[in-house]
Amino acid sequence: MKRLILSAVTASVLAASALSGQAAPLAQPSAPQSNYTQIDWQKPGRHVDKRVVKKKVIVKRSHWRNGQRYSNWKRHQPIRDWNRHGLRRPGPGQEWIRVGNDYVLVSILSGIIFGAIAAQ
Repeated sequence: MKRLILSAVTASVLAASALSGQAAPLAQPSAPQSNYTQIDWQKPGRHVDKRVVKKKVIVKRSHWRNGQRYSNWKRHQPIRDWNRHGLRRPGPGQEWIRVGNDYVLVSILSGIIFGAIAAQ
């Protein structure tokens, strides 16, 4: 009698764990949760993409020229951490300065421009 009760309890525990291991379907929401509409991509020509992407690219040419003299270069702070800004190492007697939105490599003695790069 003991074995019969013990086997019945074991069978019921195993059956309960087996049934609880099966996932029940989740309740579906009645309304969509986002602002996006559902598009059936399998049917060509049925969807309308109303997104408009306008991309404006402005390319501003620098007015700095190699060999040109920049007379007001002393009023700008020199850039000592040129590597952090992605600039090459200045040569002897040269330093990088930032003028507006440009980096300009100038001579310390004469102010002659050796190169210019637009800042990012």
